[in-house]
Amino acid sequence: MSKITRRQLLIFFGSSAATTVLAPQLTQTLFGINSTSAESIIGPLSFTPLRLPHPLPVYQELSSFMPTSINGQGTVMAASQNTKLTSYSVVDDVVVPPEYERYVILRWGDRVFPDPADYFGYNNDYTGFVGIRGSNGDGYLWVNHEYVSFPMSKIAPEAPSDVASFPATDRAVLGIDLSVKNQATLGEFLYNLGGSIVRITKQANGRFLAIAGDSLNRRIHGLSGLGINSQRADKYKDVTSWGSRQGDDNYLTGTGPAATQVFAQVNSDGLGNRIVGTAYNCSGGTTPWGTILSAEENFQGSEAFFIGVQENVKPNGGQTGYAKGTTGEEFGLVGEKYGWMVEVDPQDPSFRPRKHTALGRFRHENVAIRAEAGRKLVVYMGDDRRGGHTWKFVSNGTVTNPADKTNSRLFEDGTLYVAQYNRNGAGRWLPLALNSPTNPVSPSKVGEAELASFGKAQRDANTRLPKRSGIAGQTEDGGSFVVDTTNEATALSGYRNKTLANFYTSQGAVLVDAFLAANLIGGTPTARPEDLEVNPTTKEVFISYTDGAPGSDGYPDSRIFTVAKYTVALNSTQQSGGIYKIIEDSSDGAGLTFRWQRFVQGGEAGSVSGAGFASVDNLDFDTQGNIWGVTDMSTSTHNGFDVGAAGKPNAIDHKKTGNVSDFTGVFGNNWLFYIPTSGPNAGTVIPFAQGPNRCEMTGPTFVGDTLLLSVQHPGEDCPIDDGTVLSRQIEMLDLNGAVFNQTRSVSRGSLWPSNISNDSRRSPMPSVIGIRRVRSTTTGQFV
Repeated sequence: MSKITRRQLLIFFGSSAATTVLAPQLTQTLFGINSTSAESIIGPLSFTPLRLPHPLPVYQELSSFMPTSINGQGTVMAASQNTKLTSYSVVDDVVVPPEYERYVILRWGDRVFPDPADYFGYNNDYTGFVGIRGSNGDGYLWVNHEYVSFPMSKIAPEAPSDVASFPATDRAVLGIDLSVKNQATLGEFLYNLGGSIVRITKQANGRFLAIAGDSLNRRIHGLSGLGINSQRADKYKDVTSWGSRQGDDNYLTGTGPAATQVFAQVNSDGLGNRIVGTAYNCSGGTTPWGTILSAEENFQGSEAFFIGVQENVKPNGGQTGYAKGTTGEEFGLVGEKYGWMVEVDPQDPSFRPRKHTALGRFRHENVAIRAEAGRKLVVYMGDDRRGGHTWKFVSNGTVTNPADKTNSRLFEDGTLYVAQYNRNGAGRWLPLALNSPTNPVSPSKVGEAELASFGKAQRDANTRLPKRSGIAGQTEDGGSFVVDTTNEATALSGYRNKTLANFYTSQGAVLVDAFLAANLIGGTPTARPEDLEVNPTTKEVFISYTDGAPGSDGYPDSRIFTVAKYTVALNSTQQSGGIYKIIEDSSDGAGLTFRWQRFVQGGEAGSVSGAGFASVDNLDFDTQGNIWGVTDMSTSTHNGFDVGAAGKPNAIDHKKTGNVSDFTGVFGNNWLFYIPTSGPNAGTVIPFAQGPNRCEMTGPTFVGDTLLLSVQHPGEDCPIDDGTVLSRQIEMLDLNGAVFNQTRSVSRGSLWPSNISNDSRRSPMPSVIGIRRVRSTTTGQFV
C-alpha cells in the first residue's frame, strides 16, 4: 500500500547518517508495502478521511466520508479491501471531513476597503497572516491575486471560443462591463492582480471575519503608481488612468544590482528606479519579521496571453521592445521591472513595497526562508516553468535577531545560486556571477531516459539560451535561442568555455535574465518547482515538482525526473511530478554542496511508485511537523473533460506512452491531503478536502486552530453552472495495477460559493476560506 515504513520515514525526515541513503535506492521501496504487514496498520484518526473518486490504500483500513451534496451532506463508508467505486458524482463545494467546517472569509469583488471604489481582486493565491502584537486571532491577511480568466470576462486570455455566447460574471459581481478589449478593461484586469491587505478577526463562534473599512485595508495592484507616468517624456506621458480610475503615486521601488545597473541606467521608461505596480502574483512567503514576500510568476505576455509584459531582454538587461498587444504595451510597463520577489509590510502603509532584484527575475512561484541569529539569511525559490530551476540566495550580511525588520536589507546584497543535480544524489549550488563559467547541459543528456525508451525525446529535449549575434548563426542580440538534439552538435560550442560576462554587461543584467543565465552555467532544468518549504526541525528543504512534462520553455532533466510514461505497461510510472528534498551539507545552509532525495512520485496509487496524487503544488508544515499539500492539476483535465461549453471527454488510456497528462482526470477536482510524519499513521497519504469544480486550492496557511486556504478560479473556462451535467466512463487503476471503469458525473461549470449561501448573483467567485474543527480540541491544534 502507499505507505512508507517507519524506518524509511526516519531516513527521509531525519538528519542522521541514515540520510546518506540516496533517492534512486530509496524510491524503489517507498511504496508497494504489503497491506497485511505490521507496518501498514493504520491507527485511529481524529477525523474521517474524505472519499475521493480514485482508490487509495487508506480506504482499506479506515472509514471515509463520501460527499453527496453541498454544505456537508454525505455518508460514511466502511473500510473495505475493495476500494473500487463504479460510480462517482462530484460535488461543487469545498468538501471537508464531517468533524470540520469550511466558511468563506473573502470573495472576489468584496468592498472591504476605505475607498468604496476598491474591491478584493481575482484569482487569489498565496495567503499570509501577520498578527497584531503576535495574535493568532486578530491581524492582517495578505492575499495574492495571480491572473484573470473566464467567466470573469468574455475576453479573458485563453477563454475557449465556444463560451462567447454564455454570460460572464463581471456585471453581476462588480457592476462593470469587461466585455470589450480597450484600455479601461485592460486596466481593470491589471487592477484585479497584485495583492489585498485586509484585517481579519476571530469572532466568538471561532470563525474569522473580514473587518471592512479598516484604515490599513488596501490594495497593491498591477497599476499602483500609474500616476508617475506623467513624468515620462515618451508617448505614455498621458497614460495615467484607465476608465474612470485615476492612477495614484503608490509606485514600488527596486533594490539590489538590477535596480542600480538596469532600472536606473538602462530601462526606457525614464522613471529610473520607480516601478508601476506588481502583478501575476502566485505564491510567496511570510518573513519572521512580519513582512510578506509576494512572487511575480507568469509575467510574460504575448498577443494571445496579453495580460503581461516583455520577457526577452538585451545583454544590458533592458527589454527587446514592448510585446505587441499586451498590457505592457498599453500602459508602458517595461518588462525588466516584472518577474521579481516583492516585499510588502501589511501593518506599515509607509513601507513602500520593493522588488528585491538580488533574488533574480524568473517565474517566481514561492519563497522559503532560513533566518537564524548569527547566520546568513538563506532563501529558497522555485521557477514554475517547464525546465525551470531551483534557486538559493545567500546574503552577504548576517541575521542578528530574526524578528528585526531591518533584516529586509539582507535581501539587497548577496549571491543567487542555481541547483545542479547529479544522478548519484549529490548536488552543487552554482553562483550566477559575471565570472561564472558557461557550460550548458546538452539536450542529449537531459533527454537520456526518453531517448533510451523511444529513440526520440519530446520537443527534441529543448533548452533555451540567450540569443547573441555571432553564436550559432544568430545575427542579433536579445531574447532566446533554442538548442535541441537536432542542432546541439553545431550550436553548443559557441556557448561553452566562456563566462557570463561574455553574454551580459553587468551583474544586474544577469539577474534580469536569470533563467537563461542559469541554463548557460549548467543549472539543472527541472519539473516545475511550485513550492519549497524548510522543515522547521531538520532545516531540510522540501520541494514540490508539479509536472515532469516538457514544454516550449525547456525540458526537465530525465535523469532526475520522470518526464513521460516510458512503457506500455498499464501501471507504468506516471509523469505527475513528485515531492523531493534537498539536504544541505553545511549546517547553516550557506554552503555550495547538498544531497537530494525523492520522497514520493506522483501518479495513481496503482502505478509503480505512485503516491496516489498528481501535480502537487503548495506545501506547508503544521505545528506538529505534518506535511500538507494541495494539487494543481490542469483545469482542462479535471474529471476527464476538457474546458469549454462542449466539455469534450479527454482520452484516458493506460496503454499509452509518452506525455499522458490526461491521466490526471482520474483524480477528479483538485484536493488537499496530509501526510503525518509521526505516530501510527506516519507516511500515509490521507485525503482531507476537495475543491469546487474546475478550481485550484492554493496558499494554505495555519493560524492557530484554523487553516486559511484560497479557492482559485472555480468554474474556470466553462459556462456558469446552468444545470448541465457531464457524464462519462473513466478508466483508472485499482491498487493492484489492473484497470477498471468508473462512471463519473460532474456539473459542467460551477456556482461556488453562490450555491452554498443562496447568493442572488449566481456566480462562481474566487474566495478565501477558513477551515476549523467544529468542536475545538483542548490543544488548539488543527488536527
